[in-house]
Amino acid sequence: MAKPAQGAKYRGSVRDFPNFDPSQDAETLYNAMKGFGSDKEAILELITSRSNRQRQEICQNYKSLYGKDLIADLKYELTGKFERLIVGLMRPPAYGDAKEIKDAISGIGTDEKCLIEILASRTNEQIHQLVAAYKDAYERDLEADITGDTSGHFRKMLVVLLQGTREEDDIVSEDLVQQDVQDLYEAGELKWGTDEAQFIYILGNRSKQHLRLVFDEYLKTTGKPIEASIRGELSGDFEKLMLAVVKCIRSTAEYFAERLFKAMKGLGTRDNTLIRIMVSRSELDMLDIREIFRTKYEKSLYSMIKNDTSGEYKKALLKLCGGDDDAAGQFFPEAAQVAYQMWELSAVARVELKGTVHPAGDFNPDADAKALRKAMKGLGTDEDTIIDIIAHRSNAQRQQIRQTFKSHFGRDLMADLKSELSGDLARLILGLMMPPAHYDAKQLKKAMEGAGTDEKALIEILATRTNAEIQAINEAYKEDYHKSLEDALSSDTSGHFKRILISLATGNREEGGEDRERAREDAQEIADTTSGDKSSLETRFMVILCTRSYPHLRRVFQEFVKMTNYDVEHTIKKEMSGDVRDVFVAIVQSVKNKPLFFADKLYKSMKGAGTDEKTLTRIMVSRSEIDLLNIRREFIEKYDKSLHQAIEGDTSGHFLKALLAICGGED
Repeated sequence: MAKPAQGAKYRGSVRDFPNFDPSQDAETLYNAMKGFGSDKEAILELITSRSNRQRQEICQNYKSLYGKDLIADLKYELTGKFERLIVGLMRPPAYGDAKEIKDAISGIGTDEKCLIEILASRTNEQIHQLVAAYKDAYERDLEADITGDTSGHFRKMLVVLLQGTREEDDIVSEDLVQQDVQDLYEAGELKWGTDEAQFIYILGNRSKQHLRLVFDEYLKTTGKPIEASIRGELSGDFEKLMLAVVKCIRSTAEYFAERLFKAMKGLGTRDNTLIRIMVSRSELDMLDIREIFRTKYEKSLYSMIKNDTSGEYKKALLKLCGGDDDAAGQFFPEAAQVAYQMWELSAVARVELKGTVHPAGDFNPDADAKALRKAMKGLGTDEDTIIDIIAHRSNAQRQQIRQTFKSHFGRDLMADLKSELSGDLARLILGLMMPPAHYDAKQLKKAMEGAGTDEKALIEILATRTNAEIQAINEAYKEDYHKSLEDALSSDTSGHFKRILISLATGNREEGGEDRERAREDAQEIADTTSGDKSSLETRFMVILCTRSYPHLRRVFQEFVKMTNYDVEHTIKKEMSGDVRDVFVAIVQSVKNKPLFFADKLYKSMKGAGTDEKTLTRIMVSRSEIDLLNIRREFIEKYDKSLHQAIEGDTSGHFLKALLAICGGED
């Protein structure tokens, strides 16, 4: 088992058992398996509360005392997933990895995901131990077996990783960072075809510290994350392997948190993956994995295992997990810092925001107006032509088309579209035709109309718009509805929620950079959750979250983590409820990473039974010329499927065609 670096705190969930007596433990296990049936509770309780080193001592004592092999007896007495988990815990880590790889390449077909997970995530020392263990256990050469079972660039990268020769020097040369960025860019984006050898050499050999700086510089230089280039330039298992390497370079713990989530989400559980990770990380970084899991998926790893498994298998997994992070007091300072770093990168790297809809070249408003008139004249409507024109023009160009249409035909284009189209397609096309501020004003008006209020729409718009956008919305609202937005919000909402929305609707957020000293004071102001009542706490949060600039708030959130070991979002969810909680969470998520906030909203609008077409339309329309390309990248990164695929699977007909045109491509 790899020991933590000197001075580093132990981050595993399983520790050495105090007052350990291997002979006594061997006897307990022998008695648990003696006679008819076995005492599974006693077996799981003992084995999950001993470290791997202690389990090896128990194995030796068991053989000395009873002349029997403990692993063989456990295999005989136990069955199914529980048996795989317990037997996995009994193997030394390197031998556990060797067994997983042997199983992955044995028989018909290869489990590429298992090969990728192990070889992309292990340190040099762990790789060397794995190669030796494989040779010892199977009297075979691991490299030869993997070479014989894989092919192409995928095989080449696996062989590079198998050498265990990644540089480990923390001293980074800035010149070499720039050179690697240039080499990767020239090997992919700038080249007809791809020079895979450059990707293999750089990602397979450079140190983690060096590569993190390469990834940051690559984003600044090219305007896209390295992951986007890998997806665009590579394919198949080779692409998956390189993405896994990048994820592990950024954060091994985050990589495993994501693997665990995917192993349990949806129908069915990928038990082999779940077992392999829970066993292999239990004495390495399970505490970090747990904390990232909760931060990223808004639920604890413990609760997900509890809801997704059963019986002794569940009990053993929960013991390895080591605690429920939704319970009071279960929080880890080091992991809180990791949780912060997960999204701080987006603040440091100046990510260029890009839309998917651009002004059309050779724009001819006269021809467009005539084509639209023809598409709506006579019997039937030519929806394809309407979509092709409107979805491929910028908003400014659409306004010119409206004006030209009126000049030519003396007709209102919006009124004609409204009478010719219906349902979701009509809402989408009419939304695209409106100037952005008037569209947002209309969405806010609709959210407050009739019985009941659509608080989610109010929050989504007011928590994410810039000062300039908010001021334009106020003017549009007044012009279109002859009433101020503030008055409308006042009459339709109440309490602290009303005050927060009105504060956001003033569009007076500061626009400067960060002030470190003031950020510490602000963090202290909201960190003190014990003084005053709930109303006072909500007011303190409102003053800071609704008025400070985004760069300043990012610094406040970092200081908050340092002071409390909590992510500010977690504190809001714990201390507040209802609409107040939801609006504060939306502001925090927007400050952290606005494209990811919208990617989450889009995903939720399409997941499960039924589609929330209103939210889907609102976001696709309003972000199409601002940051929809960034939203697409965040979507595929988090959900392992493209926004294009999600839309294709969840909508149909001309509505589908129009959405895909706005989406702007398949990732």
